[in-house]
Amino acid sequence: MTWARFAARVRAAAAGLAARGVAPGDRVLVHARNSIAQLETMWAAWRAGAVWVPTNFRLTPPEVAYLAASSGATVHIFDAAFPDHAAAARAANPAMGTELWLGGGADGAAWERLAGGTDGLERPVEVGRDHPAWFFYTSGTTGRSKAAVLTHGQLHFVINNHLADLIPGTTEHDVSLVVAPLSHGAGVHALIQVPRGAASVLPAGERLDCAEAWALVERHRVSNMFTVPTILTMLTRHAAVDRHDHSSLRYVIYAGAPMYRADQIHALEKLGPVLVQYYGLGEVTGAITVLPPAWHSTDDTAMAVGSCGFPRTGMEIAILSAEGRRLPAGETGEICVRGGAVLAEYWNNPEANEKAFAGGWFHTGDLGHADARGLVYITGRASDMYISGGSNVYPREIEEALLLHPAVAEACVVGLPHPKWGEAGVAVLVVRAEVTEAALFAHLDGRLARYKWPVRFAVWPELPKSGYGKVAKREVRRLLEETT
Repeated sequence: MTWARFAARVRAAAAGLAARGVAPGDRVLVHARNSIAQLETMWAAWRAGAVWVPTNFRLTPPEVAYLAASSGATVHIFDAAFPDHAAAARAANPAMGTELWLGGGADGAAWERLAGGTDGLERPVEVGRDHPAWFFYTSGTTGRSKAAVLTHGQLHFVINNHLADLIPGTTEHDVSLVVAPLSHGAGVHALIQVPRGAASVLPAGERLDCAEAWALVERHRVSNMFTVPTILTMLTRHAAVDRHDHSSLRYVIYAGAPMYRADQIHALEKLGPVLVQYYGLGEVTGAITVLPPAWHSTDDTAMAVGSCGFPRTGMEIAILSAEGRRLPAGETGEICVRGGAVLAEYWNNPEANEKAFAGGWFHTGDLGHADARGLVYITGRASDMYISGGSNVYPREIEEALLLHPAVAEACVVGLPHPKWGEAGVAVLVVRAEVTEAALFAHLDGRLARYKWPVRFAVWPELPKSGYGKVAKREVRRLLEETT
């Protein structure tokens, strides 16, 4: 699709939304699989002055119903594949005035008629930089999802920041491959291609097909892609990576969670010096730290192993104690941030706002430290840490050590109540080959202090993951408690 045709369809769709009563500030809920039409809903909503409210298509009907009600959306746009989600959202938000379908459904191809119209909204509705543009719902792994309000000014900042820090030198000759849901980080990444006129390639299926992805990289000479560590690992460990030419890649971005060192080395060996790591939450639209290609290496002595990088352009980071005191280099505290990429607020959630913005900083909920150079290291979520025998234990450190064992493919450590230590770690593993508990303890000997060792191991065929590809630790903990 050309940019000219895309723009014409967006203008027509925006006019259609306005004709249906959509006013500046109204919320437009979109529940759909990745498609060009989904991207059209983004730009049409903004052109009409509305707020884009995308949901992850992997959510259940009750979860989508909650988002419809909590956002107060006046328009619901649903992929035809999700009639049950639409019914649940309709019941939860009876004030919704307009329902549209992508690709069919009860009203036929409603979006196609809208975007294919002849009348277009030639001038976008004027809104200020502080006007809401996007309700970016958090993944909700520790409770109900919260709507982070991203403003137009914030997105302006983030686009420039991402172009400067993540994919510098991008032009209309570049091509980006979409391998994650456009409702969240991949949507932001698709957004930053637009100012440079770079094309975005959408795979045909709704699930990651590694063979298809590498074929598309070769066919379209893809130069950048946004991934999460689990996706990057799947891509680089798939046999298709060796069957296709991927020399066009300049930037392969991974974010959303720290990447295990073994997987990082493997990806570098397969793809070369093209990895870009960034650390950032949806609330900060990804713009907290960056670790560019030149800072990656397979040689541990040539790389700040375990670091997620240095502060992003125009952003400030502080490691704060529980009392709000700035901590010196090397001391662990909460990673806090301020700058132009930080959300305006959580929608209709004063309690969350008070906690998140305490002391004039946005509190990420992540624990970590900075070294003398300002490089940031993430220890884990504050909610993941547990206290065993009076000592703080950070599961990420244990997981990293376990993943160095050749038999271990995935690892998740959670703290559970223990009669002697108060809490103790249990490690759930996905393995490539049989391995004994004795061999695992022998592997940890000398790598970790004994008080950090798990008290037991469990081997599962797979780890439960959220719709965003992250290990759902709350679900792991629940399943362990049920089997104890």
